[in-house]
Amino acid sequence: MNPTDYFSVKFDNQKLIFLDQTKLPLEEIYVETDDYERIAVAIERLEMRGAPLIGIAAAYALALSLKNVNAEHEKALNLSYKRLAQTRPTAVNLFKSLNDLKEEFEKLSDKKLSYEILLSKAKEIHQKDEGYCLKMGRHGLTIFKQKSNVLTHCNTGKLATGGIGTAFGVIKTAFENGLVNHVFADETRPLLQGLRLTAFELEKSGIPFDLQTDSSAAELMKQGKVDLVITGADRIALNGDSANKIGTYTVAILANFHNIPFYIAAPSTTIDRSIPTGKDIEIEYRNKKELFYIGDTLITPENYNAFTPAFDVTPAHLISGIITEEGLFTFPYNFIQ
Repeated sequence: MNPTDYFSVKFDNQKLIFLDQTKLPLEEIYVETDDYERIAVAIERLEMRGAPLIGIAAAYALALSLKNVNAEHEKALNLSYKRLAQTRPTAVNLFKSLNDLKEEFEKLSDKKLSYEILLSKAKEIHQKDEGYCLKMGRHGLTIFKQKSNVLTHCNTGKLATGGIGTAFGVIKTAFENGLVNHVFADETRPLLQGLRLTAFELEKSGIPFDLQTDSSAAELMKQGKVDLVITGADRIALNGDSANKIGTYTVAILANFHNIPFYIAAPSTTIDRSIPTGKDIEIEYRNKKELFYIGDTLITPENYNAFTPAFDVTPAHLISGIITEEGLFTFPYNFIQ
């Protein structure tokens, strides 16, 4: 494989192959498995993460849970469905994928065909997301009024999706069209997805960038070095309130104060049409060890208490626009109704 090539996930030889993102950027290790439990653990451990990618991985996992089942297919499906649904509560793509496959299963008169049918559906979800990313990249070009310096938070590229990425896909497409001068990537505490993953993808793509601590964003904006901000989302409510990696709300407030446009890029599958506002979004809390350790190194006493939300919710009125595969939409986000 070319040194600049990498992939987040692919299905080959009846197995799922994925890049273990916890080892990046120092090691590129690919895991090959046909065990749905191994995939569930990978999602929990953030070996695979990002809302679209979680949905894709879960779809393949649910299909694989039926690979060697000869009887009691419904029991096997319900067991794996329940296990996978428990992995990450905030990312809506997870539940959409699981429910889409479950509906396909329920339509089948001959459950012996369930593995092949559900695998086909999982591949379709994967391919659709790849297309969605390309469309988001093209639609996102409209937010650039000049060659710009862009700030982003967390990771939204190939490592988070089935294609080139959501916010990262917009940045990459804009860079290829001469519209991005420089990218500032927040380190993204506590697990450093920006420092480890976004930097990895920016380097692979040949895009000039600087890393910064999350707390540096305000100073950077005050100095006039940021033209626009673009992030992803893990769940979007009907009114446009958007949940994303913890710290995104802070960046949105800073952008609003400094009169800098703040955009979100996410596929329509990330819109949760069952909830009216962000108050209804369940926020996942992570183990405090993710804050207390960097790698295997303990940096503070383990007996301390900690506040550890994985996500925060940015109110719709702070979002200049939401880019989906259907286009660029602006407040009050009637496209969602």
